[in-house]
Amino acid sequence: MSAFVGSVINGIALGMAYALIAVGYSLVFGILRLINFAHGSIYAFGAYMVFLFVTLKLGFLPAIIVSVILSGLLAFLMDKVTLEPLRKKGSDTIAYLITTVGVSFVITNVLSLEAVFGSQRRLFPSTNLFGSIRIGNLTIQSSQIIMFVAALILMLIMTYVVNKTKMGLSMRAVEQNGRAARLVGVNVNRVISFTFFLGGASAAIAGALINGYYQSISPTMGTTIGLKAFAAAVVGGIGVLHGSVVGGLVVGVGECIAAQYLGSNVRDPMAFVILIIILIIKPNGLFGKKGITKV
Repeated sequence: MSAFVGSVINGIALGMAYALIAVGYSLVFGILRLINFAHGSIYAFGAYMVFLFVTLKLGFLPAIIVSVILSGLLAFLMDKVTLEPLRKKGSDTIAYLITTVGVSFVITNVLSLEAVFGSQRRLFPSTNLFGSIRIGNLTIQSSQIIMFVAALILMLIMTYVVNKTKMGLSMRAVEQNGRAARLVGVNVNRVISFTFFLGGASAAIAGALINGYYQSISPTMGTTIGLKAFAAAVVGGIGVLHGSVVGGLVVGVGECIAAQYLGSNVRDPMAFVILIIILIIKPNGLFGKKGITKV
């Protein structure tokens, strides 16, 4: 019984971190109806920035802050340099998708360069800052508590930004009808830029939390984590903020229970097993809106 409870606790902590990445997919999809396949690589970039600045003795928290800014700027620049020109030309959706895939490969391979970080796996600073708590036969690591609490606070902040601020109102207006929003004075390009920045920043924080728990990083890690977070976004209903949270929790708990009882080899595939099952039952995801086209 304690093994099951431990798996659930671990899954909830990881699921909240997945939700931070999934919300980046949902925000961009809500605004542009676009899947940003470079998002997983930005997650990896954020983790490496934390690693870099911790190595330079900046301190863990300041390193995370700098990483958040740099990752947000990277996502912002990706949109400005590669996607905005396509929007101005009225390119097809497939052009956007291929572009984001290309950007993902560029980021991953730059991180893999021997002159940058190299392709080998590296040790990442642990977030298990306060040791472990034992409750009977159950052991809870402080890194799990930190991951859950930090992700929960950040999700609440993002929910407030989207639902209670002027920028959030503009984001919801663009999501409903970009052309009408532009006609009533909304700066659509600024809204899109802010959305990419917010998504990149949340991915960087998730990178610090998840890799601080596993204590290792590699340049290609964004591919697997990014796909699992994308699965979480679709499970919850892509484009729906609270759907990302629920989807992240479903994927996180599901993969941890599967790893506990079926073996670690089924951990990563379990996210997609859950995705397939949910889409068969509810094609739009748990909280998805009818009429949204899945890509």
